[in-house]
Amino acid sequence: MTTLLLATAGQAETLNLLIWESYIDQAILDRWTAITGVGIHQVYYDSGDTRDEVLADPNSIVDLVVTGENGAALFGRKGVLEAVDESNVASLRDYDESWRTRCSNHGLPYLWGTMGILYRSDVLPEAPTSWRDLMQPAPALHKHVAMYDDHNEAFVAPLMLLGQSINTNEPETLKTAFNMMKEQAPSVLTYEYVISSIQNQAIGKDIHLALGYSGDQHVLNEKAGTPGVWRYVVPKEGTLSWLDCMSVVAKSPNKARALAFLDYIGSPGSAAANAQTLNMPTPSKAAFALLPEAIRADQAIYPSPDILAKSQYQQELSTTSVQLRRRIISTLANFQ
Repeated sequence: MTTLLLATAGQAETLNLLIWESYIDQAILDRWTAITGVGIHQVYYDSGDTRDEVLADPNSIVDLVVTGENGAALFGRKGVLEAVDESNVASLRDYDESWRTRCSNHGLPYLWGTMGILYRSDVLPEAPTSWRDLMQPAPALHKHVAMYDDHNEAFVAPLMLLGQSINTNEPETLKTAFNMMKEQAPSVLTYEYVISSIQNQAIGKDIHLALGYSGDQHVLNEKAGTPGVWRYVVPKEGTLSWLDCMSVVAKSPNKARALAFLDYIGSPGSAAANAQTLNMPTPSKAAFALLPEAIRADQAIYPSPDILAKSQYQQELSTTSVQLRRRIISTLANFQ
C-alpha cells in the first residue's frame, strides 16, 4: 500500500485518499476534478488495523483518510491529523456539535451506521435475528461464514452475546469471548472483510453469512452480481453504532487542497448525493433535508430509536487490550 502511495507522490495535482473500497460516490470525485483540476487517487484498505499501520508509517504519503472516531481521536492527539473547524472547513456548520466532538475536531463526520449480519436471502429463507445465528451457525453453513479480523469489530458479536461492553479491557472477558470464537472457527470460510472476500473467485460464491456494516449489502450485490439477494439485519441483542470521519493528514504537502476537498465533500449537495448513492446515513443536517422522504424513513438506512438505544459506541481500548485482542485473532485460523 505504501508503494502505491509513493508512486503518486510526484503528481502535485493529485490527492491521495486512504479509504474503504466503494465508500465514496465516483461522480462526486469526478465533479471535484472537473471544477478544480485536482485528481483523487483512492488507496483501499480492508481493515482498520491496516489503515492505522499506513497512518503510523512516516514514509507513506497520504493527504486524506477515512478513519473511525477512535482513530480520529488517537491520531489527532499524536498530531498526525489536522485540526478542523468552521474556519478551515466551512461546511462543518451543518453538523451538530455531538457529531463533531465524536471526530475529536480532527475530521469531518462522514458517514455513520451500525454493524450487523449480512446474509444471502436465496440461501437463508429466514433472516437471522441474533448474534447467536452468526457465532453458532447452523450445520448447513459450515464453511460458508465470513468474519472479520479487526481487533475491534471481531469482538462485537461475542461480547454482545455475553452481555458485555464491546470496549472491555478485561482479560477474562476477552478470553471467554475467545472460547466462543474458537467454537465458531470451523464454520468460518474466511476472516477477510466480506467486501474483499466476495471478489475472490475461489471463495466468493461460497459466502452465505457474514459480519458487516449497514450499507454493505448494496456493495455485495453489485460486486457479486446478485441484485437484491444480499440483505442486512441488526441482531436483537444490539450492536455497534459507528461513525467514520474524513480527515486531512497534517504533513500533507497539499494541505490547502485537501482541506478544500473536505469542505466540498461535507457540503449539503455532495453529502446528500454521497449518502444516497451509498445507501448510508449522513450526519449532515442540511444534507439529510435534501434526501427523498423514502430514504429518510428507511430503517435499513436510518435505524429505529429502539435499535440505537441498544447500541454501543466504540471507545479507545487500552494497549494491553489491543495486544490481547490481536493475539486472539492471530490464532483463530488454527481452529478452522
